[in-house]
Amino acid sequence: MATGWAKDGAVQDQIDASVQDAVKHARSRLSGGESLTHCEQCEEPIPEARRQAVPGVRLCVACQAEMEKHQAPLPGINRRGSKDSQLK
Repeated sequence: MATGWAKDGAVQDQIDASVQDAVKHARSRLSGGESLTHCEQCEEPIPEARRQAVPGVRLCVACQAEMEKHQAPLPGINRRGSKDSQLK
């Protein structure tokens, strides 16, 4: 079957690459090392359960949520821009 300019499985390759990029980005944002007992922004105590669940945690839940609101989302790939895209 003719597929135009794209090789067989090219769409799946794009999807896999997008997922790998997102995982790599998420892992790069993970903290490491010793968790703090108090939030480094508001100085509220960080619950023991959070410190165990998130190694290297530095912020309480409220400050973490506020910080994530202001982070820019990951840029996506415009798959519709390709004439060979099957994701329409």
